[in-house]
Amino acid sequence: MAMREKFATQVDAELLKEVRALAKQEGRQLQALVDEALADLLEKRHGSKPRGHVMAAYQASHARYAGLYKKLAR
Repeated sequence: MAMREKFATQVDAELLKEVRALAKQEGRQLQALVDEALADLLEKRHGSKPRGHVMAAYQASHARYAGLYKKLAR
């Protein structure tokens, strides 16, 4: 497990209310959503390559439906 570090910040009250509601709706902890949001921000800012599971789904789809894709392209 990764080492965790506490930090404090301030967030718009309405935004925090919505994030807490989302965490409750998804049955997740607020911290999990914060981790996800920070990771997504860094990924977006660093211009990293697509996530592995996204590329795997694309490649599987392409392998299965290559003929259809070619017909649609025409």
